[in-house]
Amino acid sequence: MTLMSNTQNYRAIWISDVHLGTRGCKADFLLDFLKNTESEYLYLVGDIIDGWRLRRSWHWPQAHNDMVQKVLRKARKGTKVIYVPGNHDEFARAYAGLTFGDIPVVSEAIHETADGKKLLVIHGDQFDGVLQYAKWLAHLGDHAYTLALTLNNWINSIGRKLGFNYWSLSAYLKHKVKNAVQFINSYEETMADVARHRNVDGVVCGHIHHAELRETNGVLYANDGDWVESCTALVEHADGRLEILRWAENRQLSFFDTTLAEEPDLVPERN
Repeated sequence: MTLMSNTQNYRAIWISDVHLGTRGCKADFLLDFLKNTESEYLYLVGDIIDGWRLRRSWHWPQAHNDMVQKVLRKARKGTKVIYVPGNHDEFARAYAGLTFGDIPVVSEAIHETADGKKLLVIHGDQFDGVLQYAKWLAHLGDHAYTLALTLNNWINSIGRKLGFNYWSLSAYLKHKVKNAVQFINSYEETMADVARHRNVDGVVCGHIHHAELRETNGVLYANDGDWVESCTALVEHADGRLEILRWAENRQLSFFDTTLAEEPDLVPERN
């Protein structure tokens, strides 16, 4: 890997959809991110641990443990780490209001930026109609997404030999399939409406594995993406400016430096 050495400092960092416990989790990339960034606030915005998958089969390599230990060390050293569970780590919602290892578990949070904007921080699965009313369909989508990512690995294995850059099949399908595009647009509008009804300036969420930062009808919508495909995080600079970091691209890391030869064990983008 080609790595930089300068630590990047931010006022706040939001990450979600890490899915520790799955083979597709880019724990090495996230660990590199955590080692090379510092912040006053670090928000864990759900689906950090994939309880759905761990119940089916156990997968917990050293890199996943290292990532957890790194977050705990940041909390001990003064970073304000806040954990907002999602649907894949919904087991942690039972502990909302408690603190573990200097990390409070909350159902949602309000973050005030340096320039005075109030942002609702929430995973977002609560407003996914499929997940709320047809959870069986969400689990079915889990298997379909896993298949797409398995195909993606084979495609990129061949592409690397031919000299092509990494390409995400699932991301391509997500942007090209009409229903997927409609789902993303509907989700973004719903989350913006939630923020509007809460009388805050915007919302920071995850859940759909699609990083985005834009204003919709006067409300800021920010999705910090995921650490399964895109390796993205949302950050706040010292002046309150928000930005999406695409870590694999910024660090010039190759997705093929990880264990992509393993069959991925992932979750659907809408979960």
